Amino acid sequence: MKQVYLRKGKDESLRRFHPWVFSGAIHHVDEGLEEGDVVRVVSAEGETLAIGHFQLGSIAVRVLTFSDVEIDEQFWESRLKSALNVRNALGFDDDYTNTFRLVHGEGDMLPGLIIDVYGQTAVMQAHSVGMHLARHLIANKLVNVMGNRIHHVYYKSETTLSFMDPENGFLYGGSDDNIAIENGLQFYVDWLRGQKTGFFVDQRDNRSLLEHYANGRRVLNMFCYTGGFSVYALRGGAELVHSVDSSAKAVELTNRNVNLNFPNEQRHQAFCEDAFKYLEREDSSYDLVILDPPAFAKHRGALHNALKGYTRLNQKALQKMPSGAILFTFSCSQVVSKDHFRQAVFTAAALARRKVRILHQLHQPADHPINIYHPEGEYLKGLVLYVE
Repeated sequence: MKQVYLRKGKDESLRRFHPWVFSGAIHHVDEGLEEGDVVRVVSAEGETLAIGHFQLGSIAVRVLTFSDVEIDEQFWESRLKSALNVRNALGFDDDYTNTFRLVHGEGDMLPGLIIDVYGQTAVMQAHSVGMHLARHLIANKLVNVMGNRIHHVYYKSETTLSFMDPENGFLYGGSDDNIAIENGLQFYVDWLRGQKTGFFVDQRDNRSLLEHYANGRRVLNMFCYTGGFSVYALRGGAELVHSVDSSAKAVELTNRNVNLNFPNEQRHQAFCEDAFKYLEREDSSYDLVILDPPAFAKHRGALHNALKGYTRLNQKALQKMPSGAILFTFSCSQVVSKDHFRQAVFTAAALARRKVRILHQLHQPADHPINIYHPEGEYLKGLVLYVE
């Protein structure tokens, strides 16, 4: 195992169990070290502090363990079992919800790895070269750990590792059955061409909350993607549901999911249009609005513009909403903190000159756990607002 040597005084974060080593903390590395290699991280005094995957970029090592152990078959099996134990404790019922996140990167002490389960298919996504190189071994151990719950493992990393041009495809099995069940509702999952692993599993609890508020309301679901919020709103008894997305594929998938659960549903319409343009011309008739945009900031340098975007988006919605309306608004940008997001929405409310009460503060569900030593893992922020 090759080694990475830290500068003097640059080991404090590792001693606090933070799972990243930044490139500026490194003094030198062993010759011949390649991206994706498993490395031992050594302090300036020669003490082994961690073992992880080496990569190029600002995050130079993603830590797999703070113990000096081999990263072998036993290691992968142990980590996957640990992740499964957490999900078993959450009590998912396969007949009611067979869709969940099994591995959530740093939250499950497997940085750079995402695994979402859709029925009998697991979709695996690598965010580091090291995880990409280990994909076959991980898939084999995943099948062993999950037993007869998983019959197929699909690998989907073309978008996350585009510089490597990895090939998407099944690592185990192969299936065309792409219908998943979430809280008794059915959804088509496009793991071949869809965003992330094919479905936004992280909004499950928030969709359930929206269902509670939907009865008798006129609902606008902006950035609808697969139409998850729209389907829940319809089951909740919404008077009308309009879904909007700039992607024609997303609109098509939303319509398919609505029809899958509510054939020939007359209360729903979907529109392929830019969100800001739609909000400019809509007629203030919606009294329940969902704003769930894609990440406005994917790196810290984009934070300022992202906050301006969140302010502008929420201001436009708040200006058009009637008194007594409810707004579900979200940010999934990791670099946007809860305080940042709340400040942006506060600014939007002030500019719109509306009375606003916070009813709920939302976040990612329990199958997207946050490593207590890695606060950056808390990426999903949401607010439910009562507007007057």
